[in-house]
Amino acid sequence: MAAAALLPAPSADGTLLKQAMRRLVGGVVVVTAGIGDDRVGLTATSAISLSVDPPTMLVCVNRASSAWPVIARRRHFCVSILGGGQQAIAERFAGIGGLKGAARYFGADWTIMASGASGLTEARALVDCTLDEVIERHSHAILLGAVREVRLNRAERPALAYGSGRFIRILPE
Repeated sequence: MAAAALLPAPSADGTLLKQAMRRLVGGVVVVTAGIGDDRVGLTATSAISLSVDPPTMLVCVNRASSAWPVIARRRHFCVSILGGGQQAIAERFAGIGGLKGAARYFGADWTIMASGASGLTEARALVDCTLDEVIERHSHAILLGAVREVRLNRAERPALAYGSGRFIRILPE
């Protein structure tokens, strides 16, 4: 059997870890928090359901992001699961174009969730959470959110994913 074509020299280098993780394809979400002019948000691929009993989400947020202090203060967040036609929103909330805070919300329809956070109306699904626990590790905060409300979009659309440094549409079978 031929040996796998792996790159040489195991390493704990953060740059290599970033390169390795870019090869993993992940679903794209926008995480939002705040109310009114105090609204913030970010694009992430690090959002998963931790438990269904009780319903709990896990989201990782860089503590240097502008969203982190608002999430910590408001103690809520909403995860909008994006579809294939929502790349522009993902880019806007990733900071591409330079918009910050509430300015990132313009040009899309939003709904106010049970926690007070905004959810993207046309997202594939919305998962609204109150902040249950925060685990601070290194540069990030691991958010454990108690799910307060879930809304599913009836329109089936391709999923938006991110891998190899680009957005990818995943079509339903």
